[in-house]
Amino acid sequence: MTDLSVRRARAVADNDARLAARPSARRRLGPGPRVPGALALGPLLLLLAWLVASATGVLDPRTLSAPWTVVTTAAELVADGRLQSNLLTSLRRAGLALLLGVGAGVALALVAGLSRIGEAVVDGPIQVKRAIPTLALIPLAIVWFGIGEEMKIILILTSVLVPIYLNTHAGLRGIDERYVELAETVGLSRWRFIRRVALPGALPGFFTGLRLGVTMSWLALVVVEQVNATSGIGYLMTQARTYGQTDIIVVGLVVYAVFGLVGDAAVRMAQRRALAWQRTLGG
Repeated sequence: MTDLSVRRARAVADNDARLAARPSARRRLGPGPRVPGALALGPLLLLLAWLVASATGVLDPRTLSAPWTVVTTAAELVADGRLQSNLLTSLRRAGLALLLGVGAGVALALVAGLSRIGEAVVDGPIQVKRAIPTLALIPLAIVWFGIGEEMKIILILTSVLVPIYLNTHAGLRGIDERYVELAETVGLSRWRFIRRVALPGALPGFFTGLRLGVTMSWLALVVVEQVNATSGIGYLMTQARTYGQTDIIVVGLVVYAVFGLVGDAAVRMAQRRALAWQRTLGG
């Protein structure tokens, strides 16, 4: 090896060592350092535009209530207890359906991802559900389950299940086959293989599906709470629509948006911690 080749090899090794010692170092071709409060920046800019448009009269209050009107209305709803009671109902529906949907989605993804027969049985129905919007299922769901809580939970659950299944299944099928060969070589049982290889390898896909699932739970909640509901934020908005109370409608939209944003932020935080061992552009 020539002296030039040796110097180049040493330079590459030194650079790799510096990057390993400083994983957060700024790279010219990367996305750059993290921006504090980046998740809230976009919504704050939207709020600023809303404020300016309302204050200058560009935005007609009959079309969209001004921010200060919405804040006043929210305070009134809190004072008489309507906002808290309906919000708790919505959170209970969305939380229970999300929990059940995540469990069902992961279980079905394991069945389809680790077995060709399981994939043949499971994947087709999931793709069919993926093509059918939640709103189209409501009439049939009412016939099957009535108009009570069971119908609402099942519709939200099926909406959550699809992105969890698709992304976890893709994560499982993306695991390097050499890890499977290694697991067979060391004699891992099926259960230990799932726990030590399959589930950790599918985590990136699972978290992507979970982010989509959290969003889908709120989207489905908006739909089901406006159909034969007697409580919840969607019910509150439906009542306000009947009487032309746009300020209450906007309060409901803001509540949905805030909880959707908070849920996504919580999942992203959990994802960063669970996948801290990965060195990626998002790290």
